[in-house]
Amino acid sequence: MDSQGFRRWLMEGHRPGTEEGAYVQEHSHKTQSWWKIMCLTGVDYFSTLGYQPGIAALAAASMGAAALAPIATIILVLVTLFGALPIYNFVAKESPHGEGSISMLEHLLSWWQGKLFVLALLGFAATDFIITITLSASDAAAHVIENPYVAHYTHGLQVPITLGFVALLGVVFMKGFKEAIGVAVVLVVVYLGLNLVVVTKAVMEVASNPQEIANWQRSLSETRGGNPALIMMAALLLFPRLALGLSGFETGVVVMPLVKGRKSDTHSKPLGRIANTKKLLLSAAVIMSIFLIGSSFATTAHIPPAEFQKGGQAYGRALAYLAHEFFGDGFGTVYDISTIAILWFAGASAMAALLNLVPKYLPRYGMAPEWTRASRPLVAIFMVVSFAVTIIFKADVEAQGGAYATGVLVLMTSAAIAATISAFRQKLKALGSYFCVVAVVFVYTTVANVIERPDGLKIALFFIGTILVIGFFSRLWRTLELRVDRVNMDLVAMNIVQEAAEHYADIRIVPNHPDARDLAEYEAKAAEIRRDHQIPEDQPLVFLEIVVNDA
Repeated sequence: MDSQGFRRWLMEGHRPGTEEGAYVQEHSHKTQSWWKIMCLTGVDYFSTLGYQPGIAALAAASMGAAALAPIATIILVLVTLFGALPIYNFVAKESPHGEGSISMLEHLLSWWQGKLFVLALLGFAATDFIITITLSASDAAAHVIENPYVAHYTHGLQVPITLGFVALLGVVFMKGFKEAIGVAVVLVVVYLGLNLVVVTKAVMEVASNPQEIANWQRSLSETRGGNPALIMMAALLLFPRLALGLSGFETGVVVMPLVKGRKSDTHSKPLGRIANTKKLLLSAAVIMSIFLIGSSFATTAHIPPAEFQKGGQAYGRALAYLAHEFFGDGFGTVYDISTIAILWFAGASAMAALLNLVPKYLPRYGMAPEWTRASRPLVAIFMVVSFAVTIIFKADVEAQGGAYATGVLVLMTSAAIAATISAFRQKLKALGSYFCVVAVVFVYTTVANVIERPDGLKIALFFIGTILVIGFFSRLWRTLELRVDRVNMDLVAMNIVQEAAEHYADIRIVPNHPDARDLAEYEAKAAEIRRDHQIPEDQPLVFLEIVVNDA
């Protein structure tokens, strides 16, 4: 392949000037039933079951109160159902074409205040989605390494296996992933079915074993002296470390253009699409809430605390541990394969979200070259960053949890703030007040998470700094480019050009910055042009004046 052929391949599918993301471009003509799109977003959201129970147990143990994990998980579920869900239902109504909460803030905040805020949020969004790719691949690698059939051959290969999963993701997106929705449906149905079997069995085992329940209750009663108020306070302090279980909502509204609506839908009022997106969000939240509570309670009560620690068999794979214990290595291996597949595919969901977000904002702001509207160059960039993050964190699942939670929480906080501002501007005072309370909860959770685990903030600041630096040089470079590809003339302008064309072979078009717009200005400009370019007096000049409203 020569250089021109490679360039054509690299830029394939690029539509200059469009603000639509690469993934939505590819699938924009294929709207699907809401439950299928729920599966697409669910590969990210539901896949957190692969590591969430283990991270919850580790976080609780670090506070000297392992029994707190189910209580903190219940708080997480309450925040999901009564905080995140109402917020994103409102976001879906306000931005039904996939703009998401970031675009809402851009429109609610004026001029460069809104644009700078969007650039900062893009840094956190990049943190969220990049860590989704690396964290999911790392946990998939952990499931490979701990499987009894291959453990002997894969010991010590966590980082290489993780890099392999990330590279495979890049290869798939370089080729073009047109069947992502169909694959997502199969993966989610199989994965949730297997989890239903494992979690149900685990809960029944714990319920039928009074000793395990008694041990958990005793451990809980020994926490904070058994004081219910102090136990609840400790659970609230623990909750921010579980916040990665809130992932998936932002992706749910970003892919709204793929949700099938009603025949009566119009572009300005796609009421069917909005209603179906709300079904998507509700169903995902309820399903995940049930699994979170059941898995947290069963794993905390049944699995020995030492197994959750690094090097233990339940580290990063608590439910897989139970699958092997209850059903044997054959079923456990099937469960491992399903978990590995959905964790790897969660990276695909995150990649699709990145390919939708970046082209919508950076080129339009002049903060990135035009080629960033094409998917393949962006995939290459995201892969390099993902490799670096994997190596820096040594493919450690728990170590990446804080960074992941930070990205998720900042996006949710921004959505809550956007919904609050929008509700108050629409005179919906009761709703705005409720959203304000939710926003305060998310602000607290975000700040607490950043203070305890600042890695996510550091990564986000790196992304923000990179965006600003690249944006500065991009804007500097673009001053040398001709970016006007079409001129539409009104009737007056057309008459001027036609009159000149009827009498003269050449039309001299002179760019002029309009100032006073009086006769003296045009005579001075005409004399300067004729002198500098030796244009005879009998040759007419046509002035082209451009007024830039938003540079």
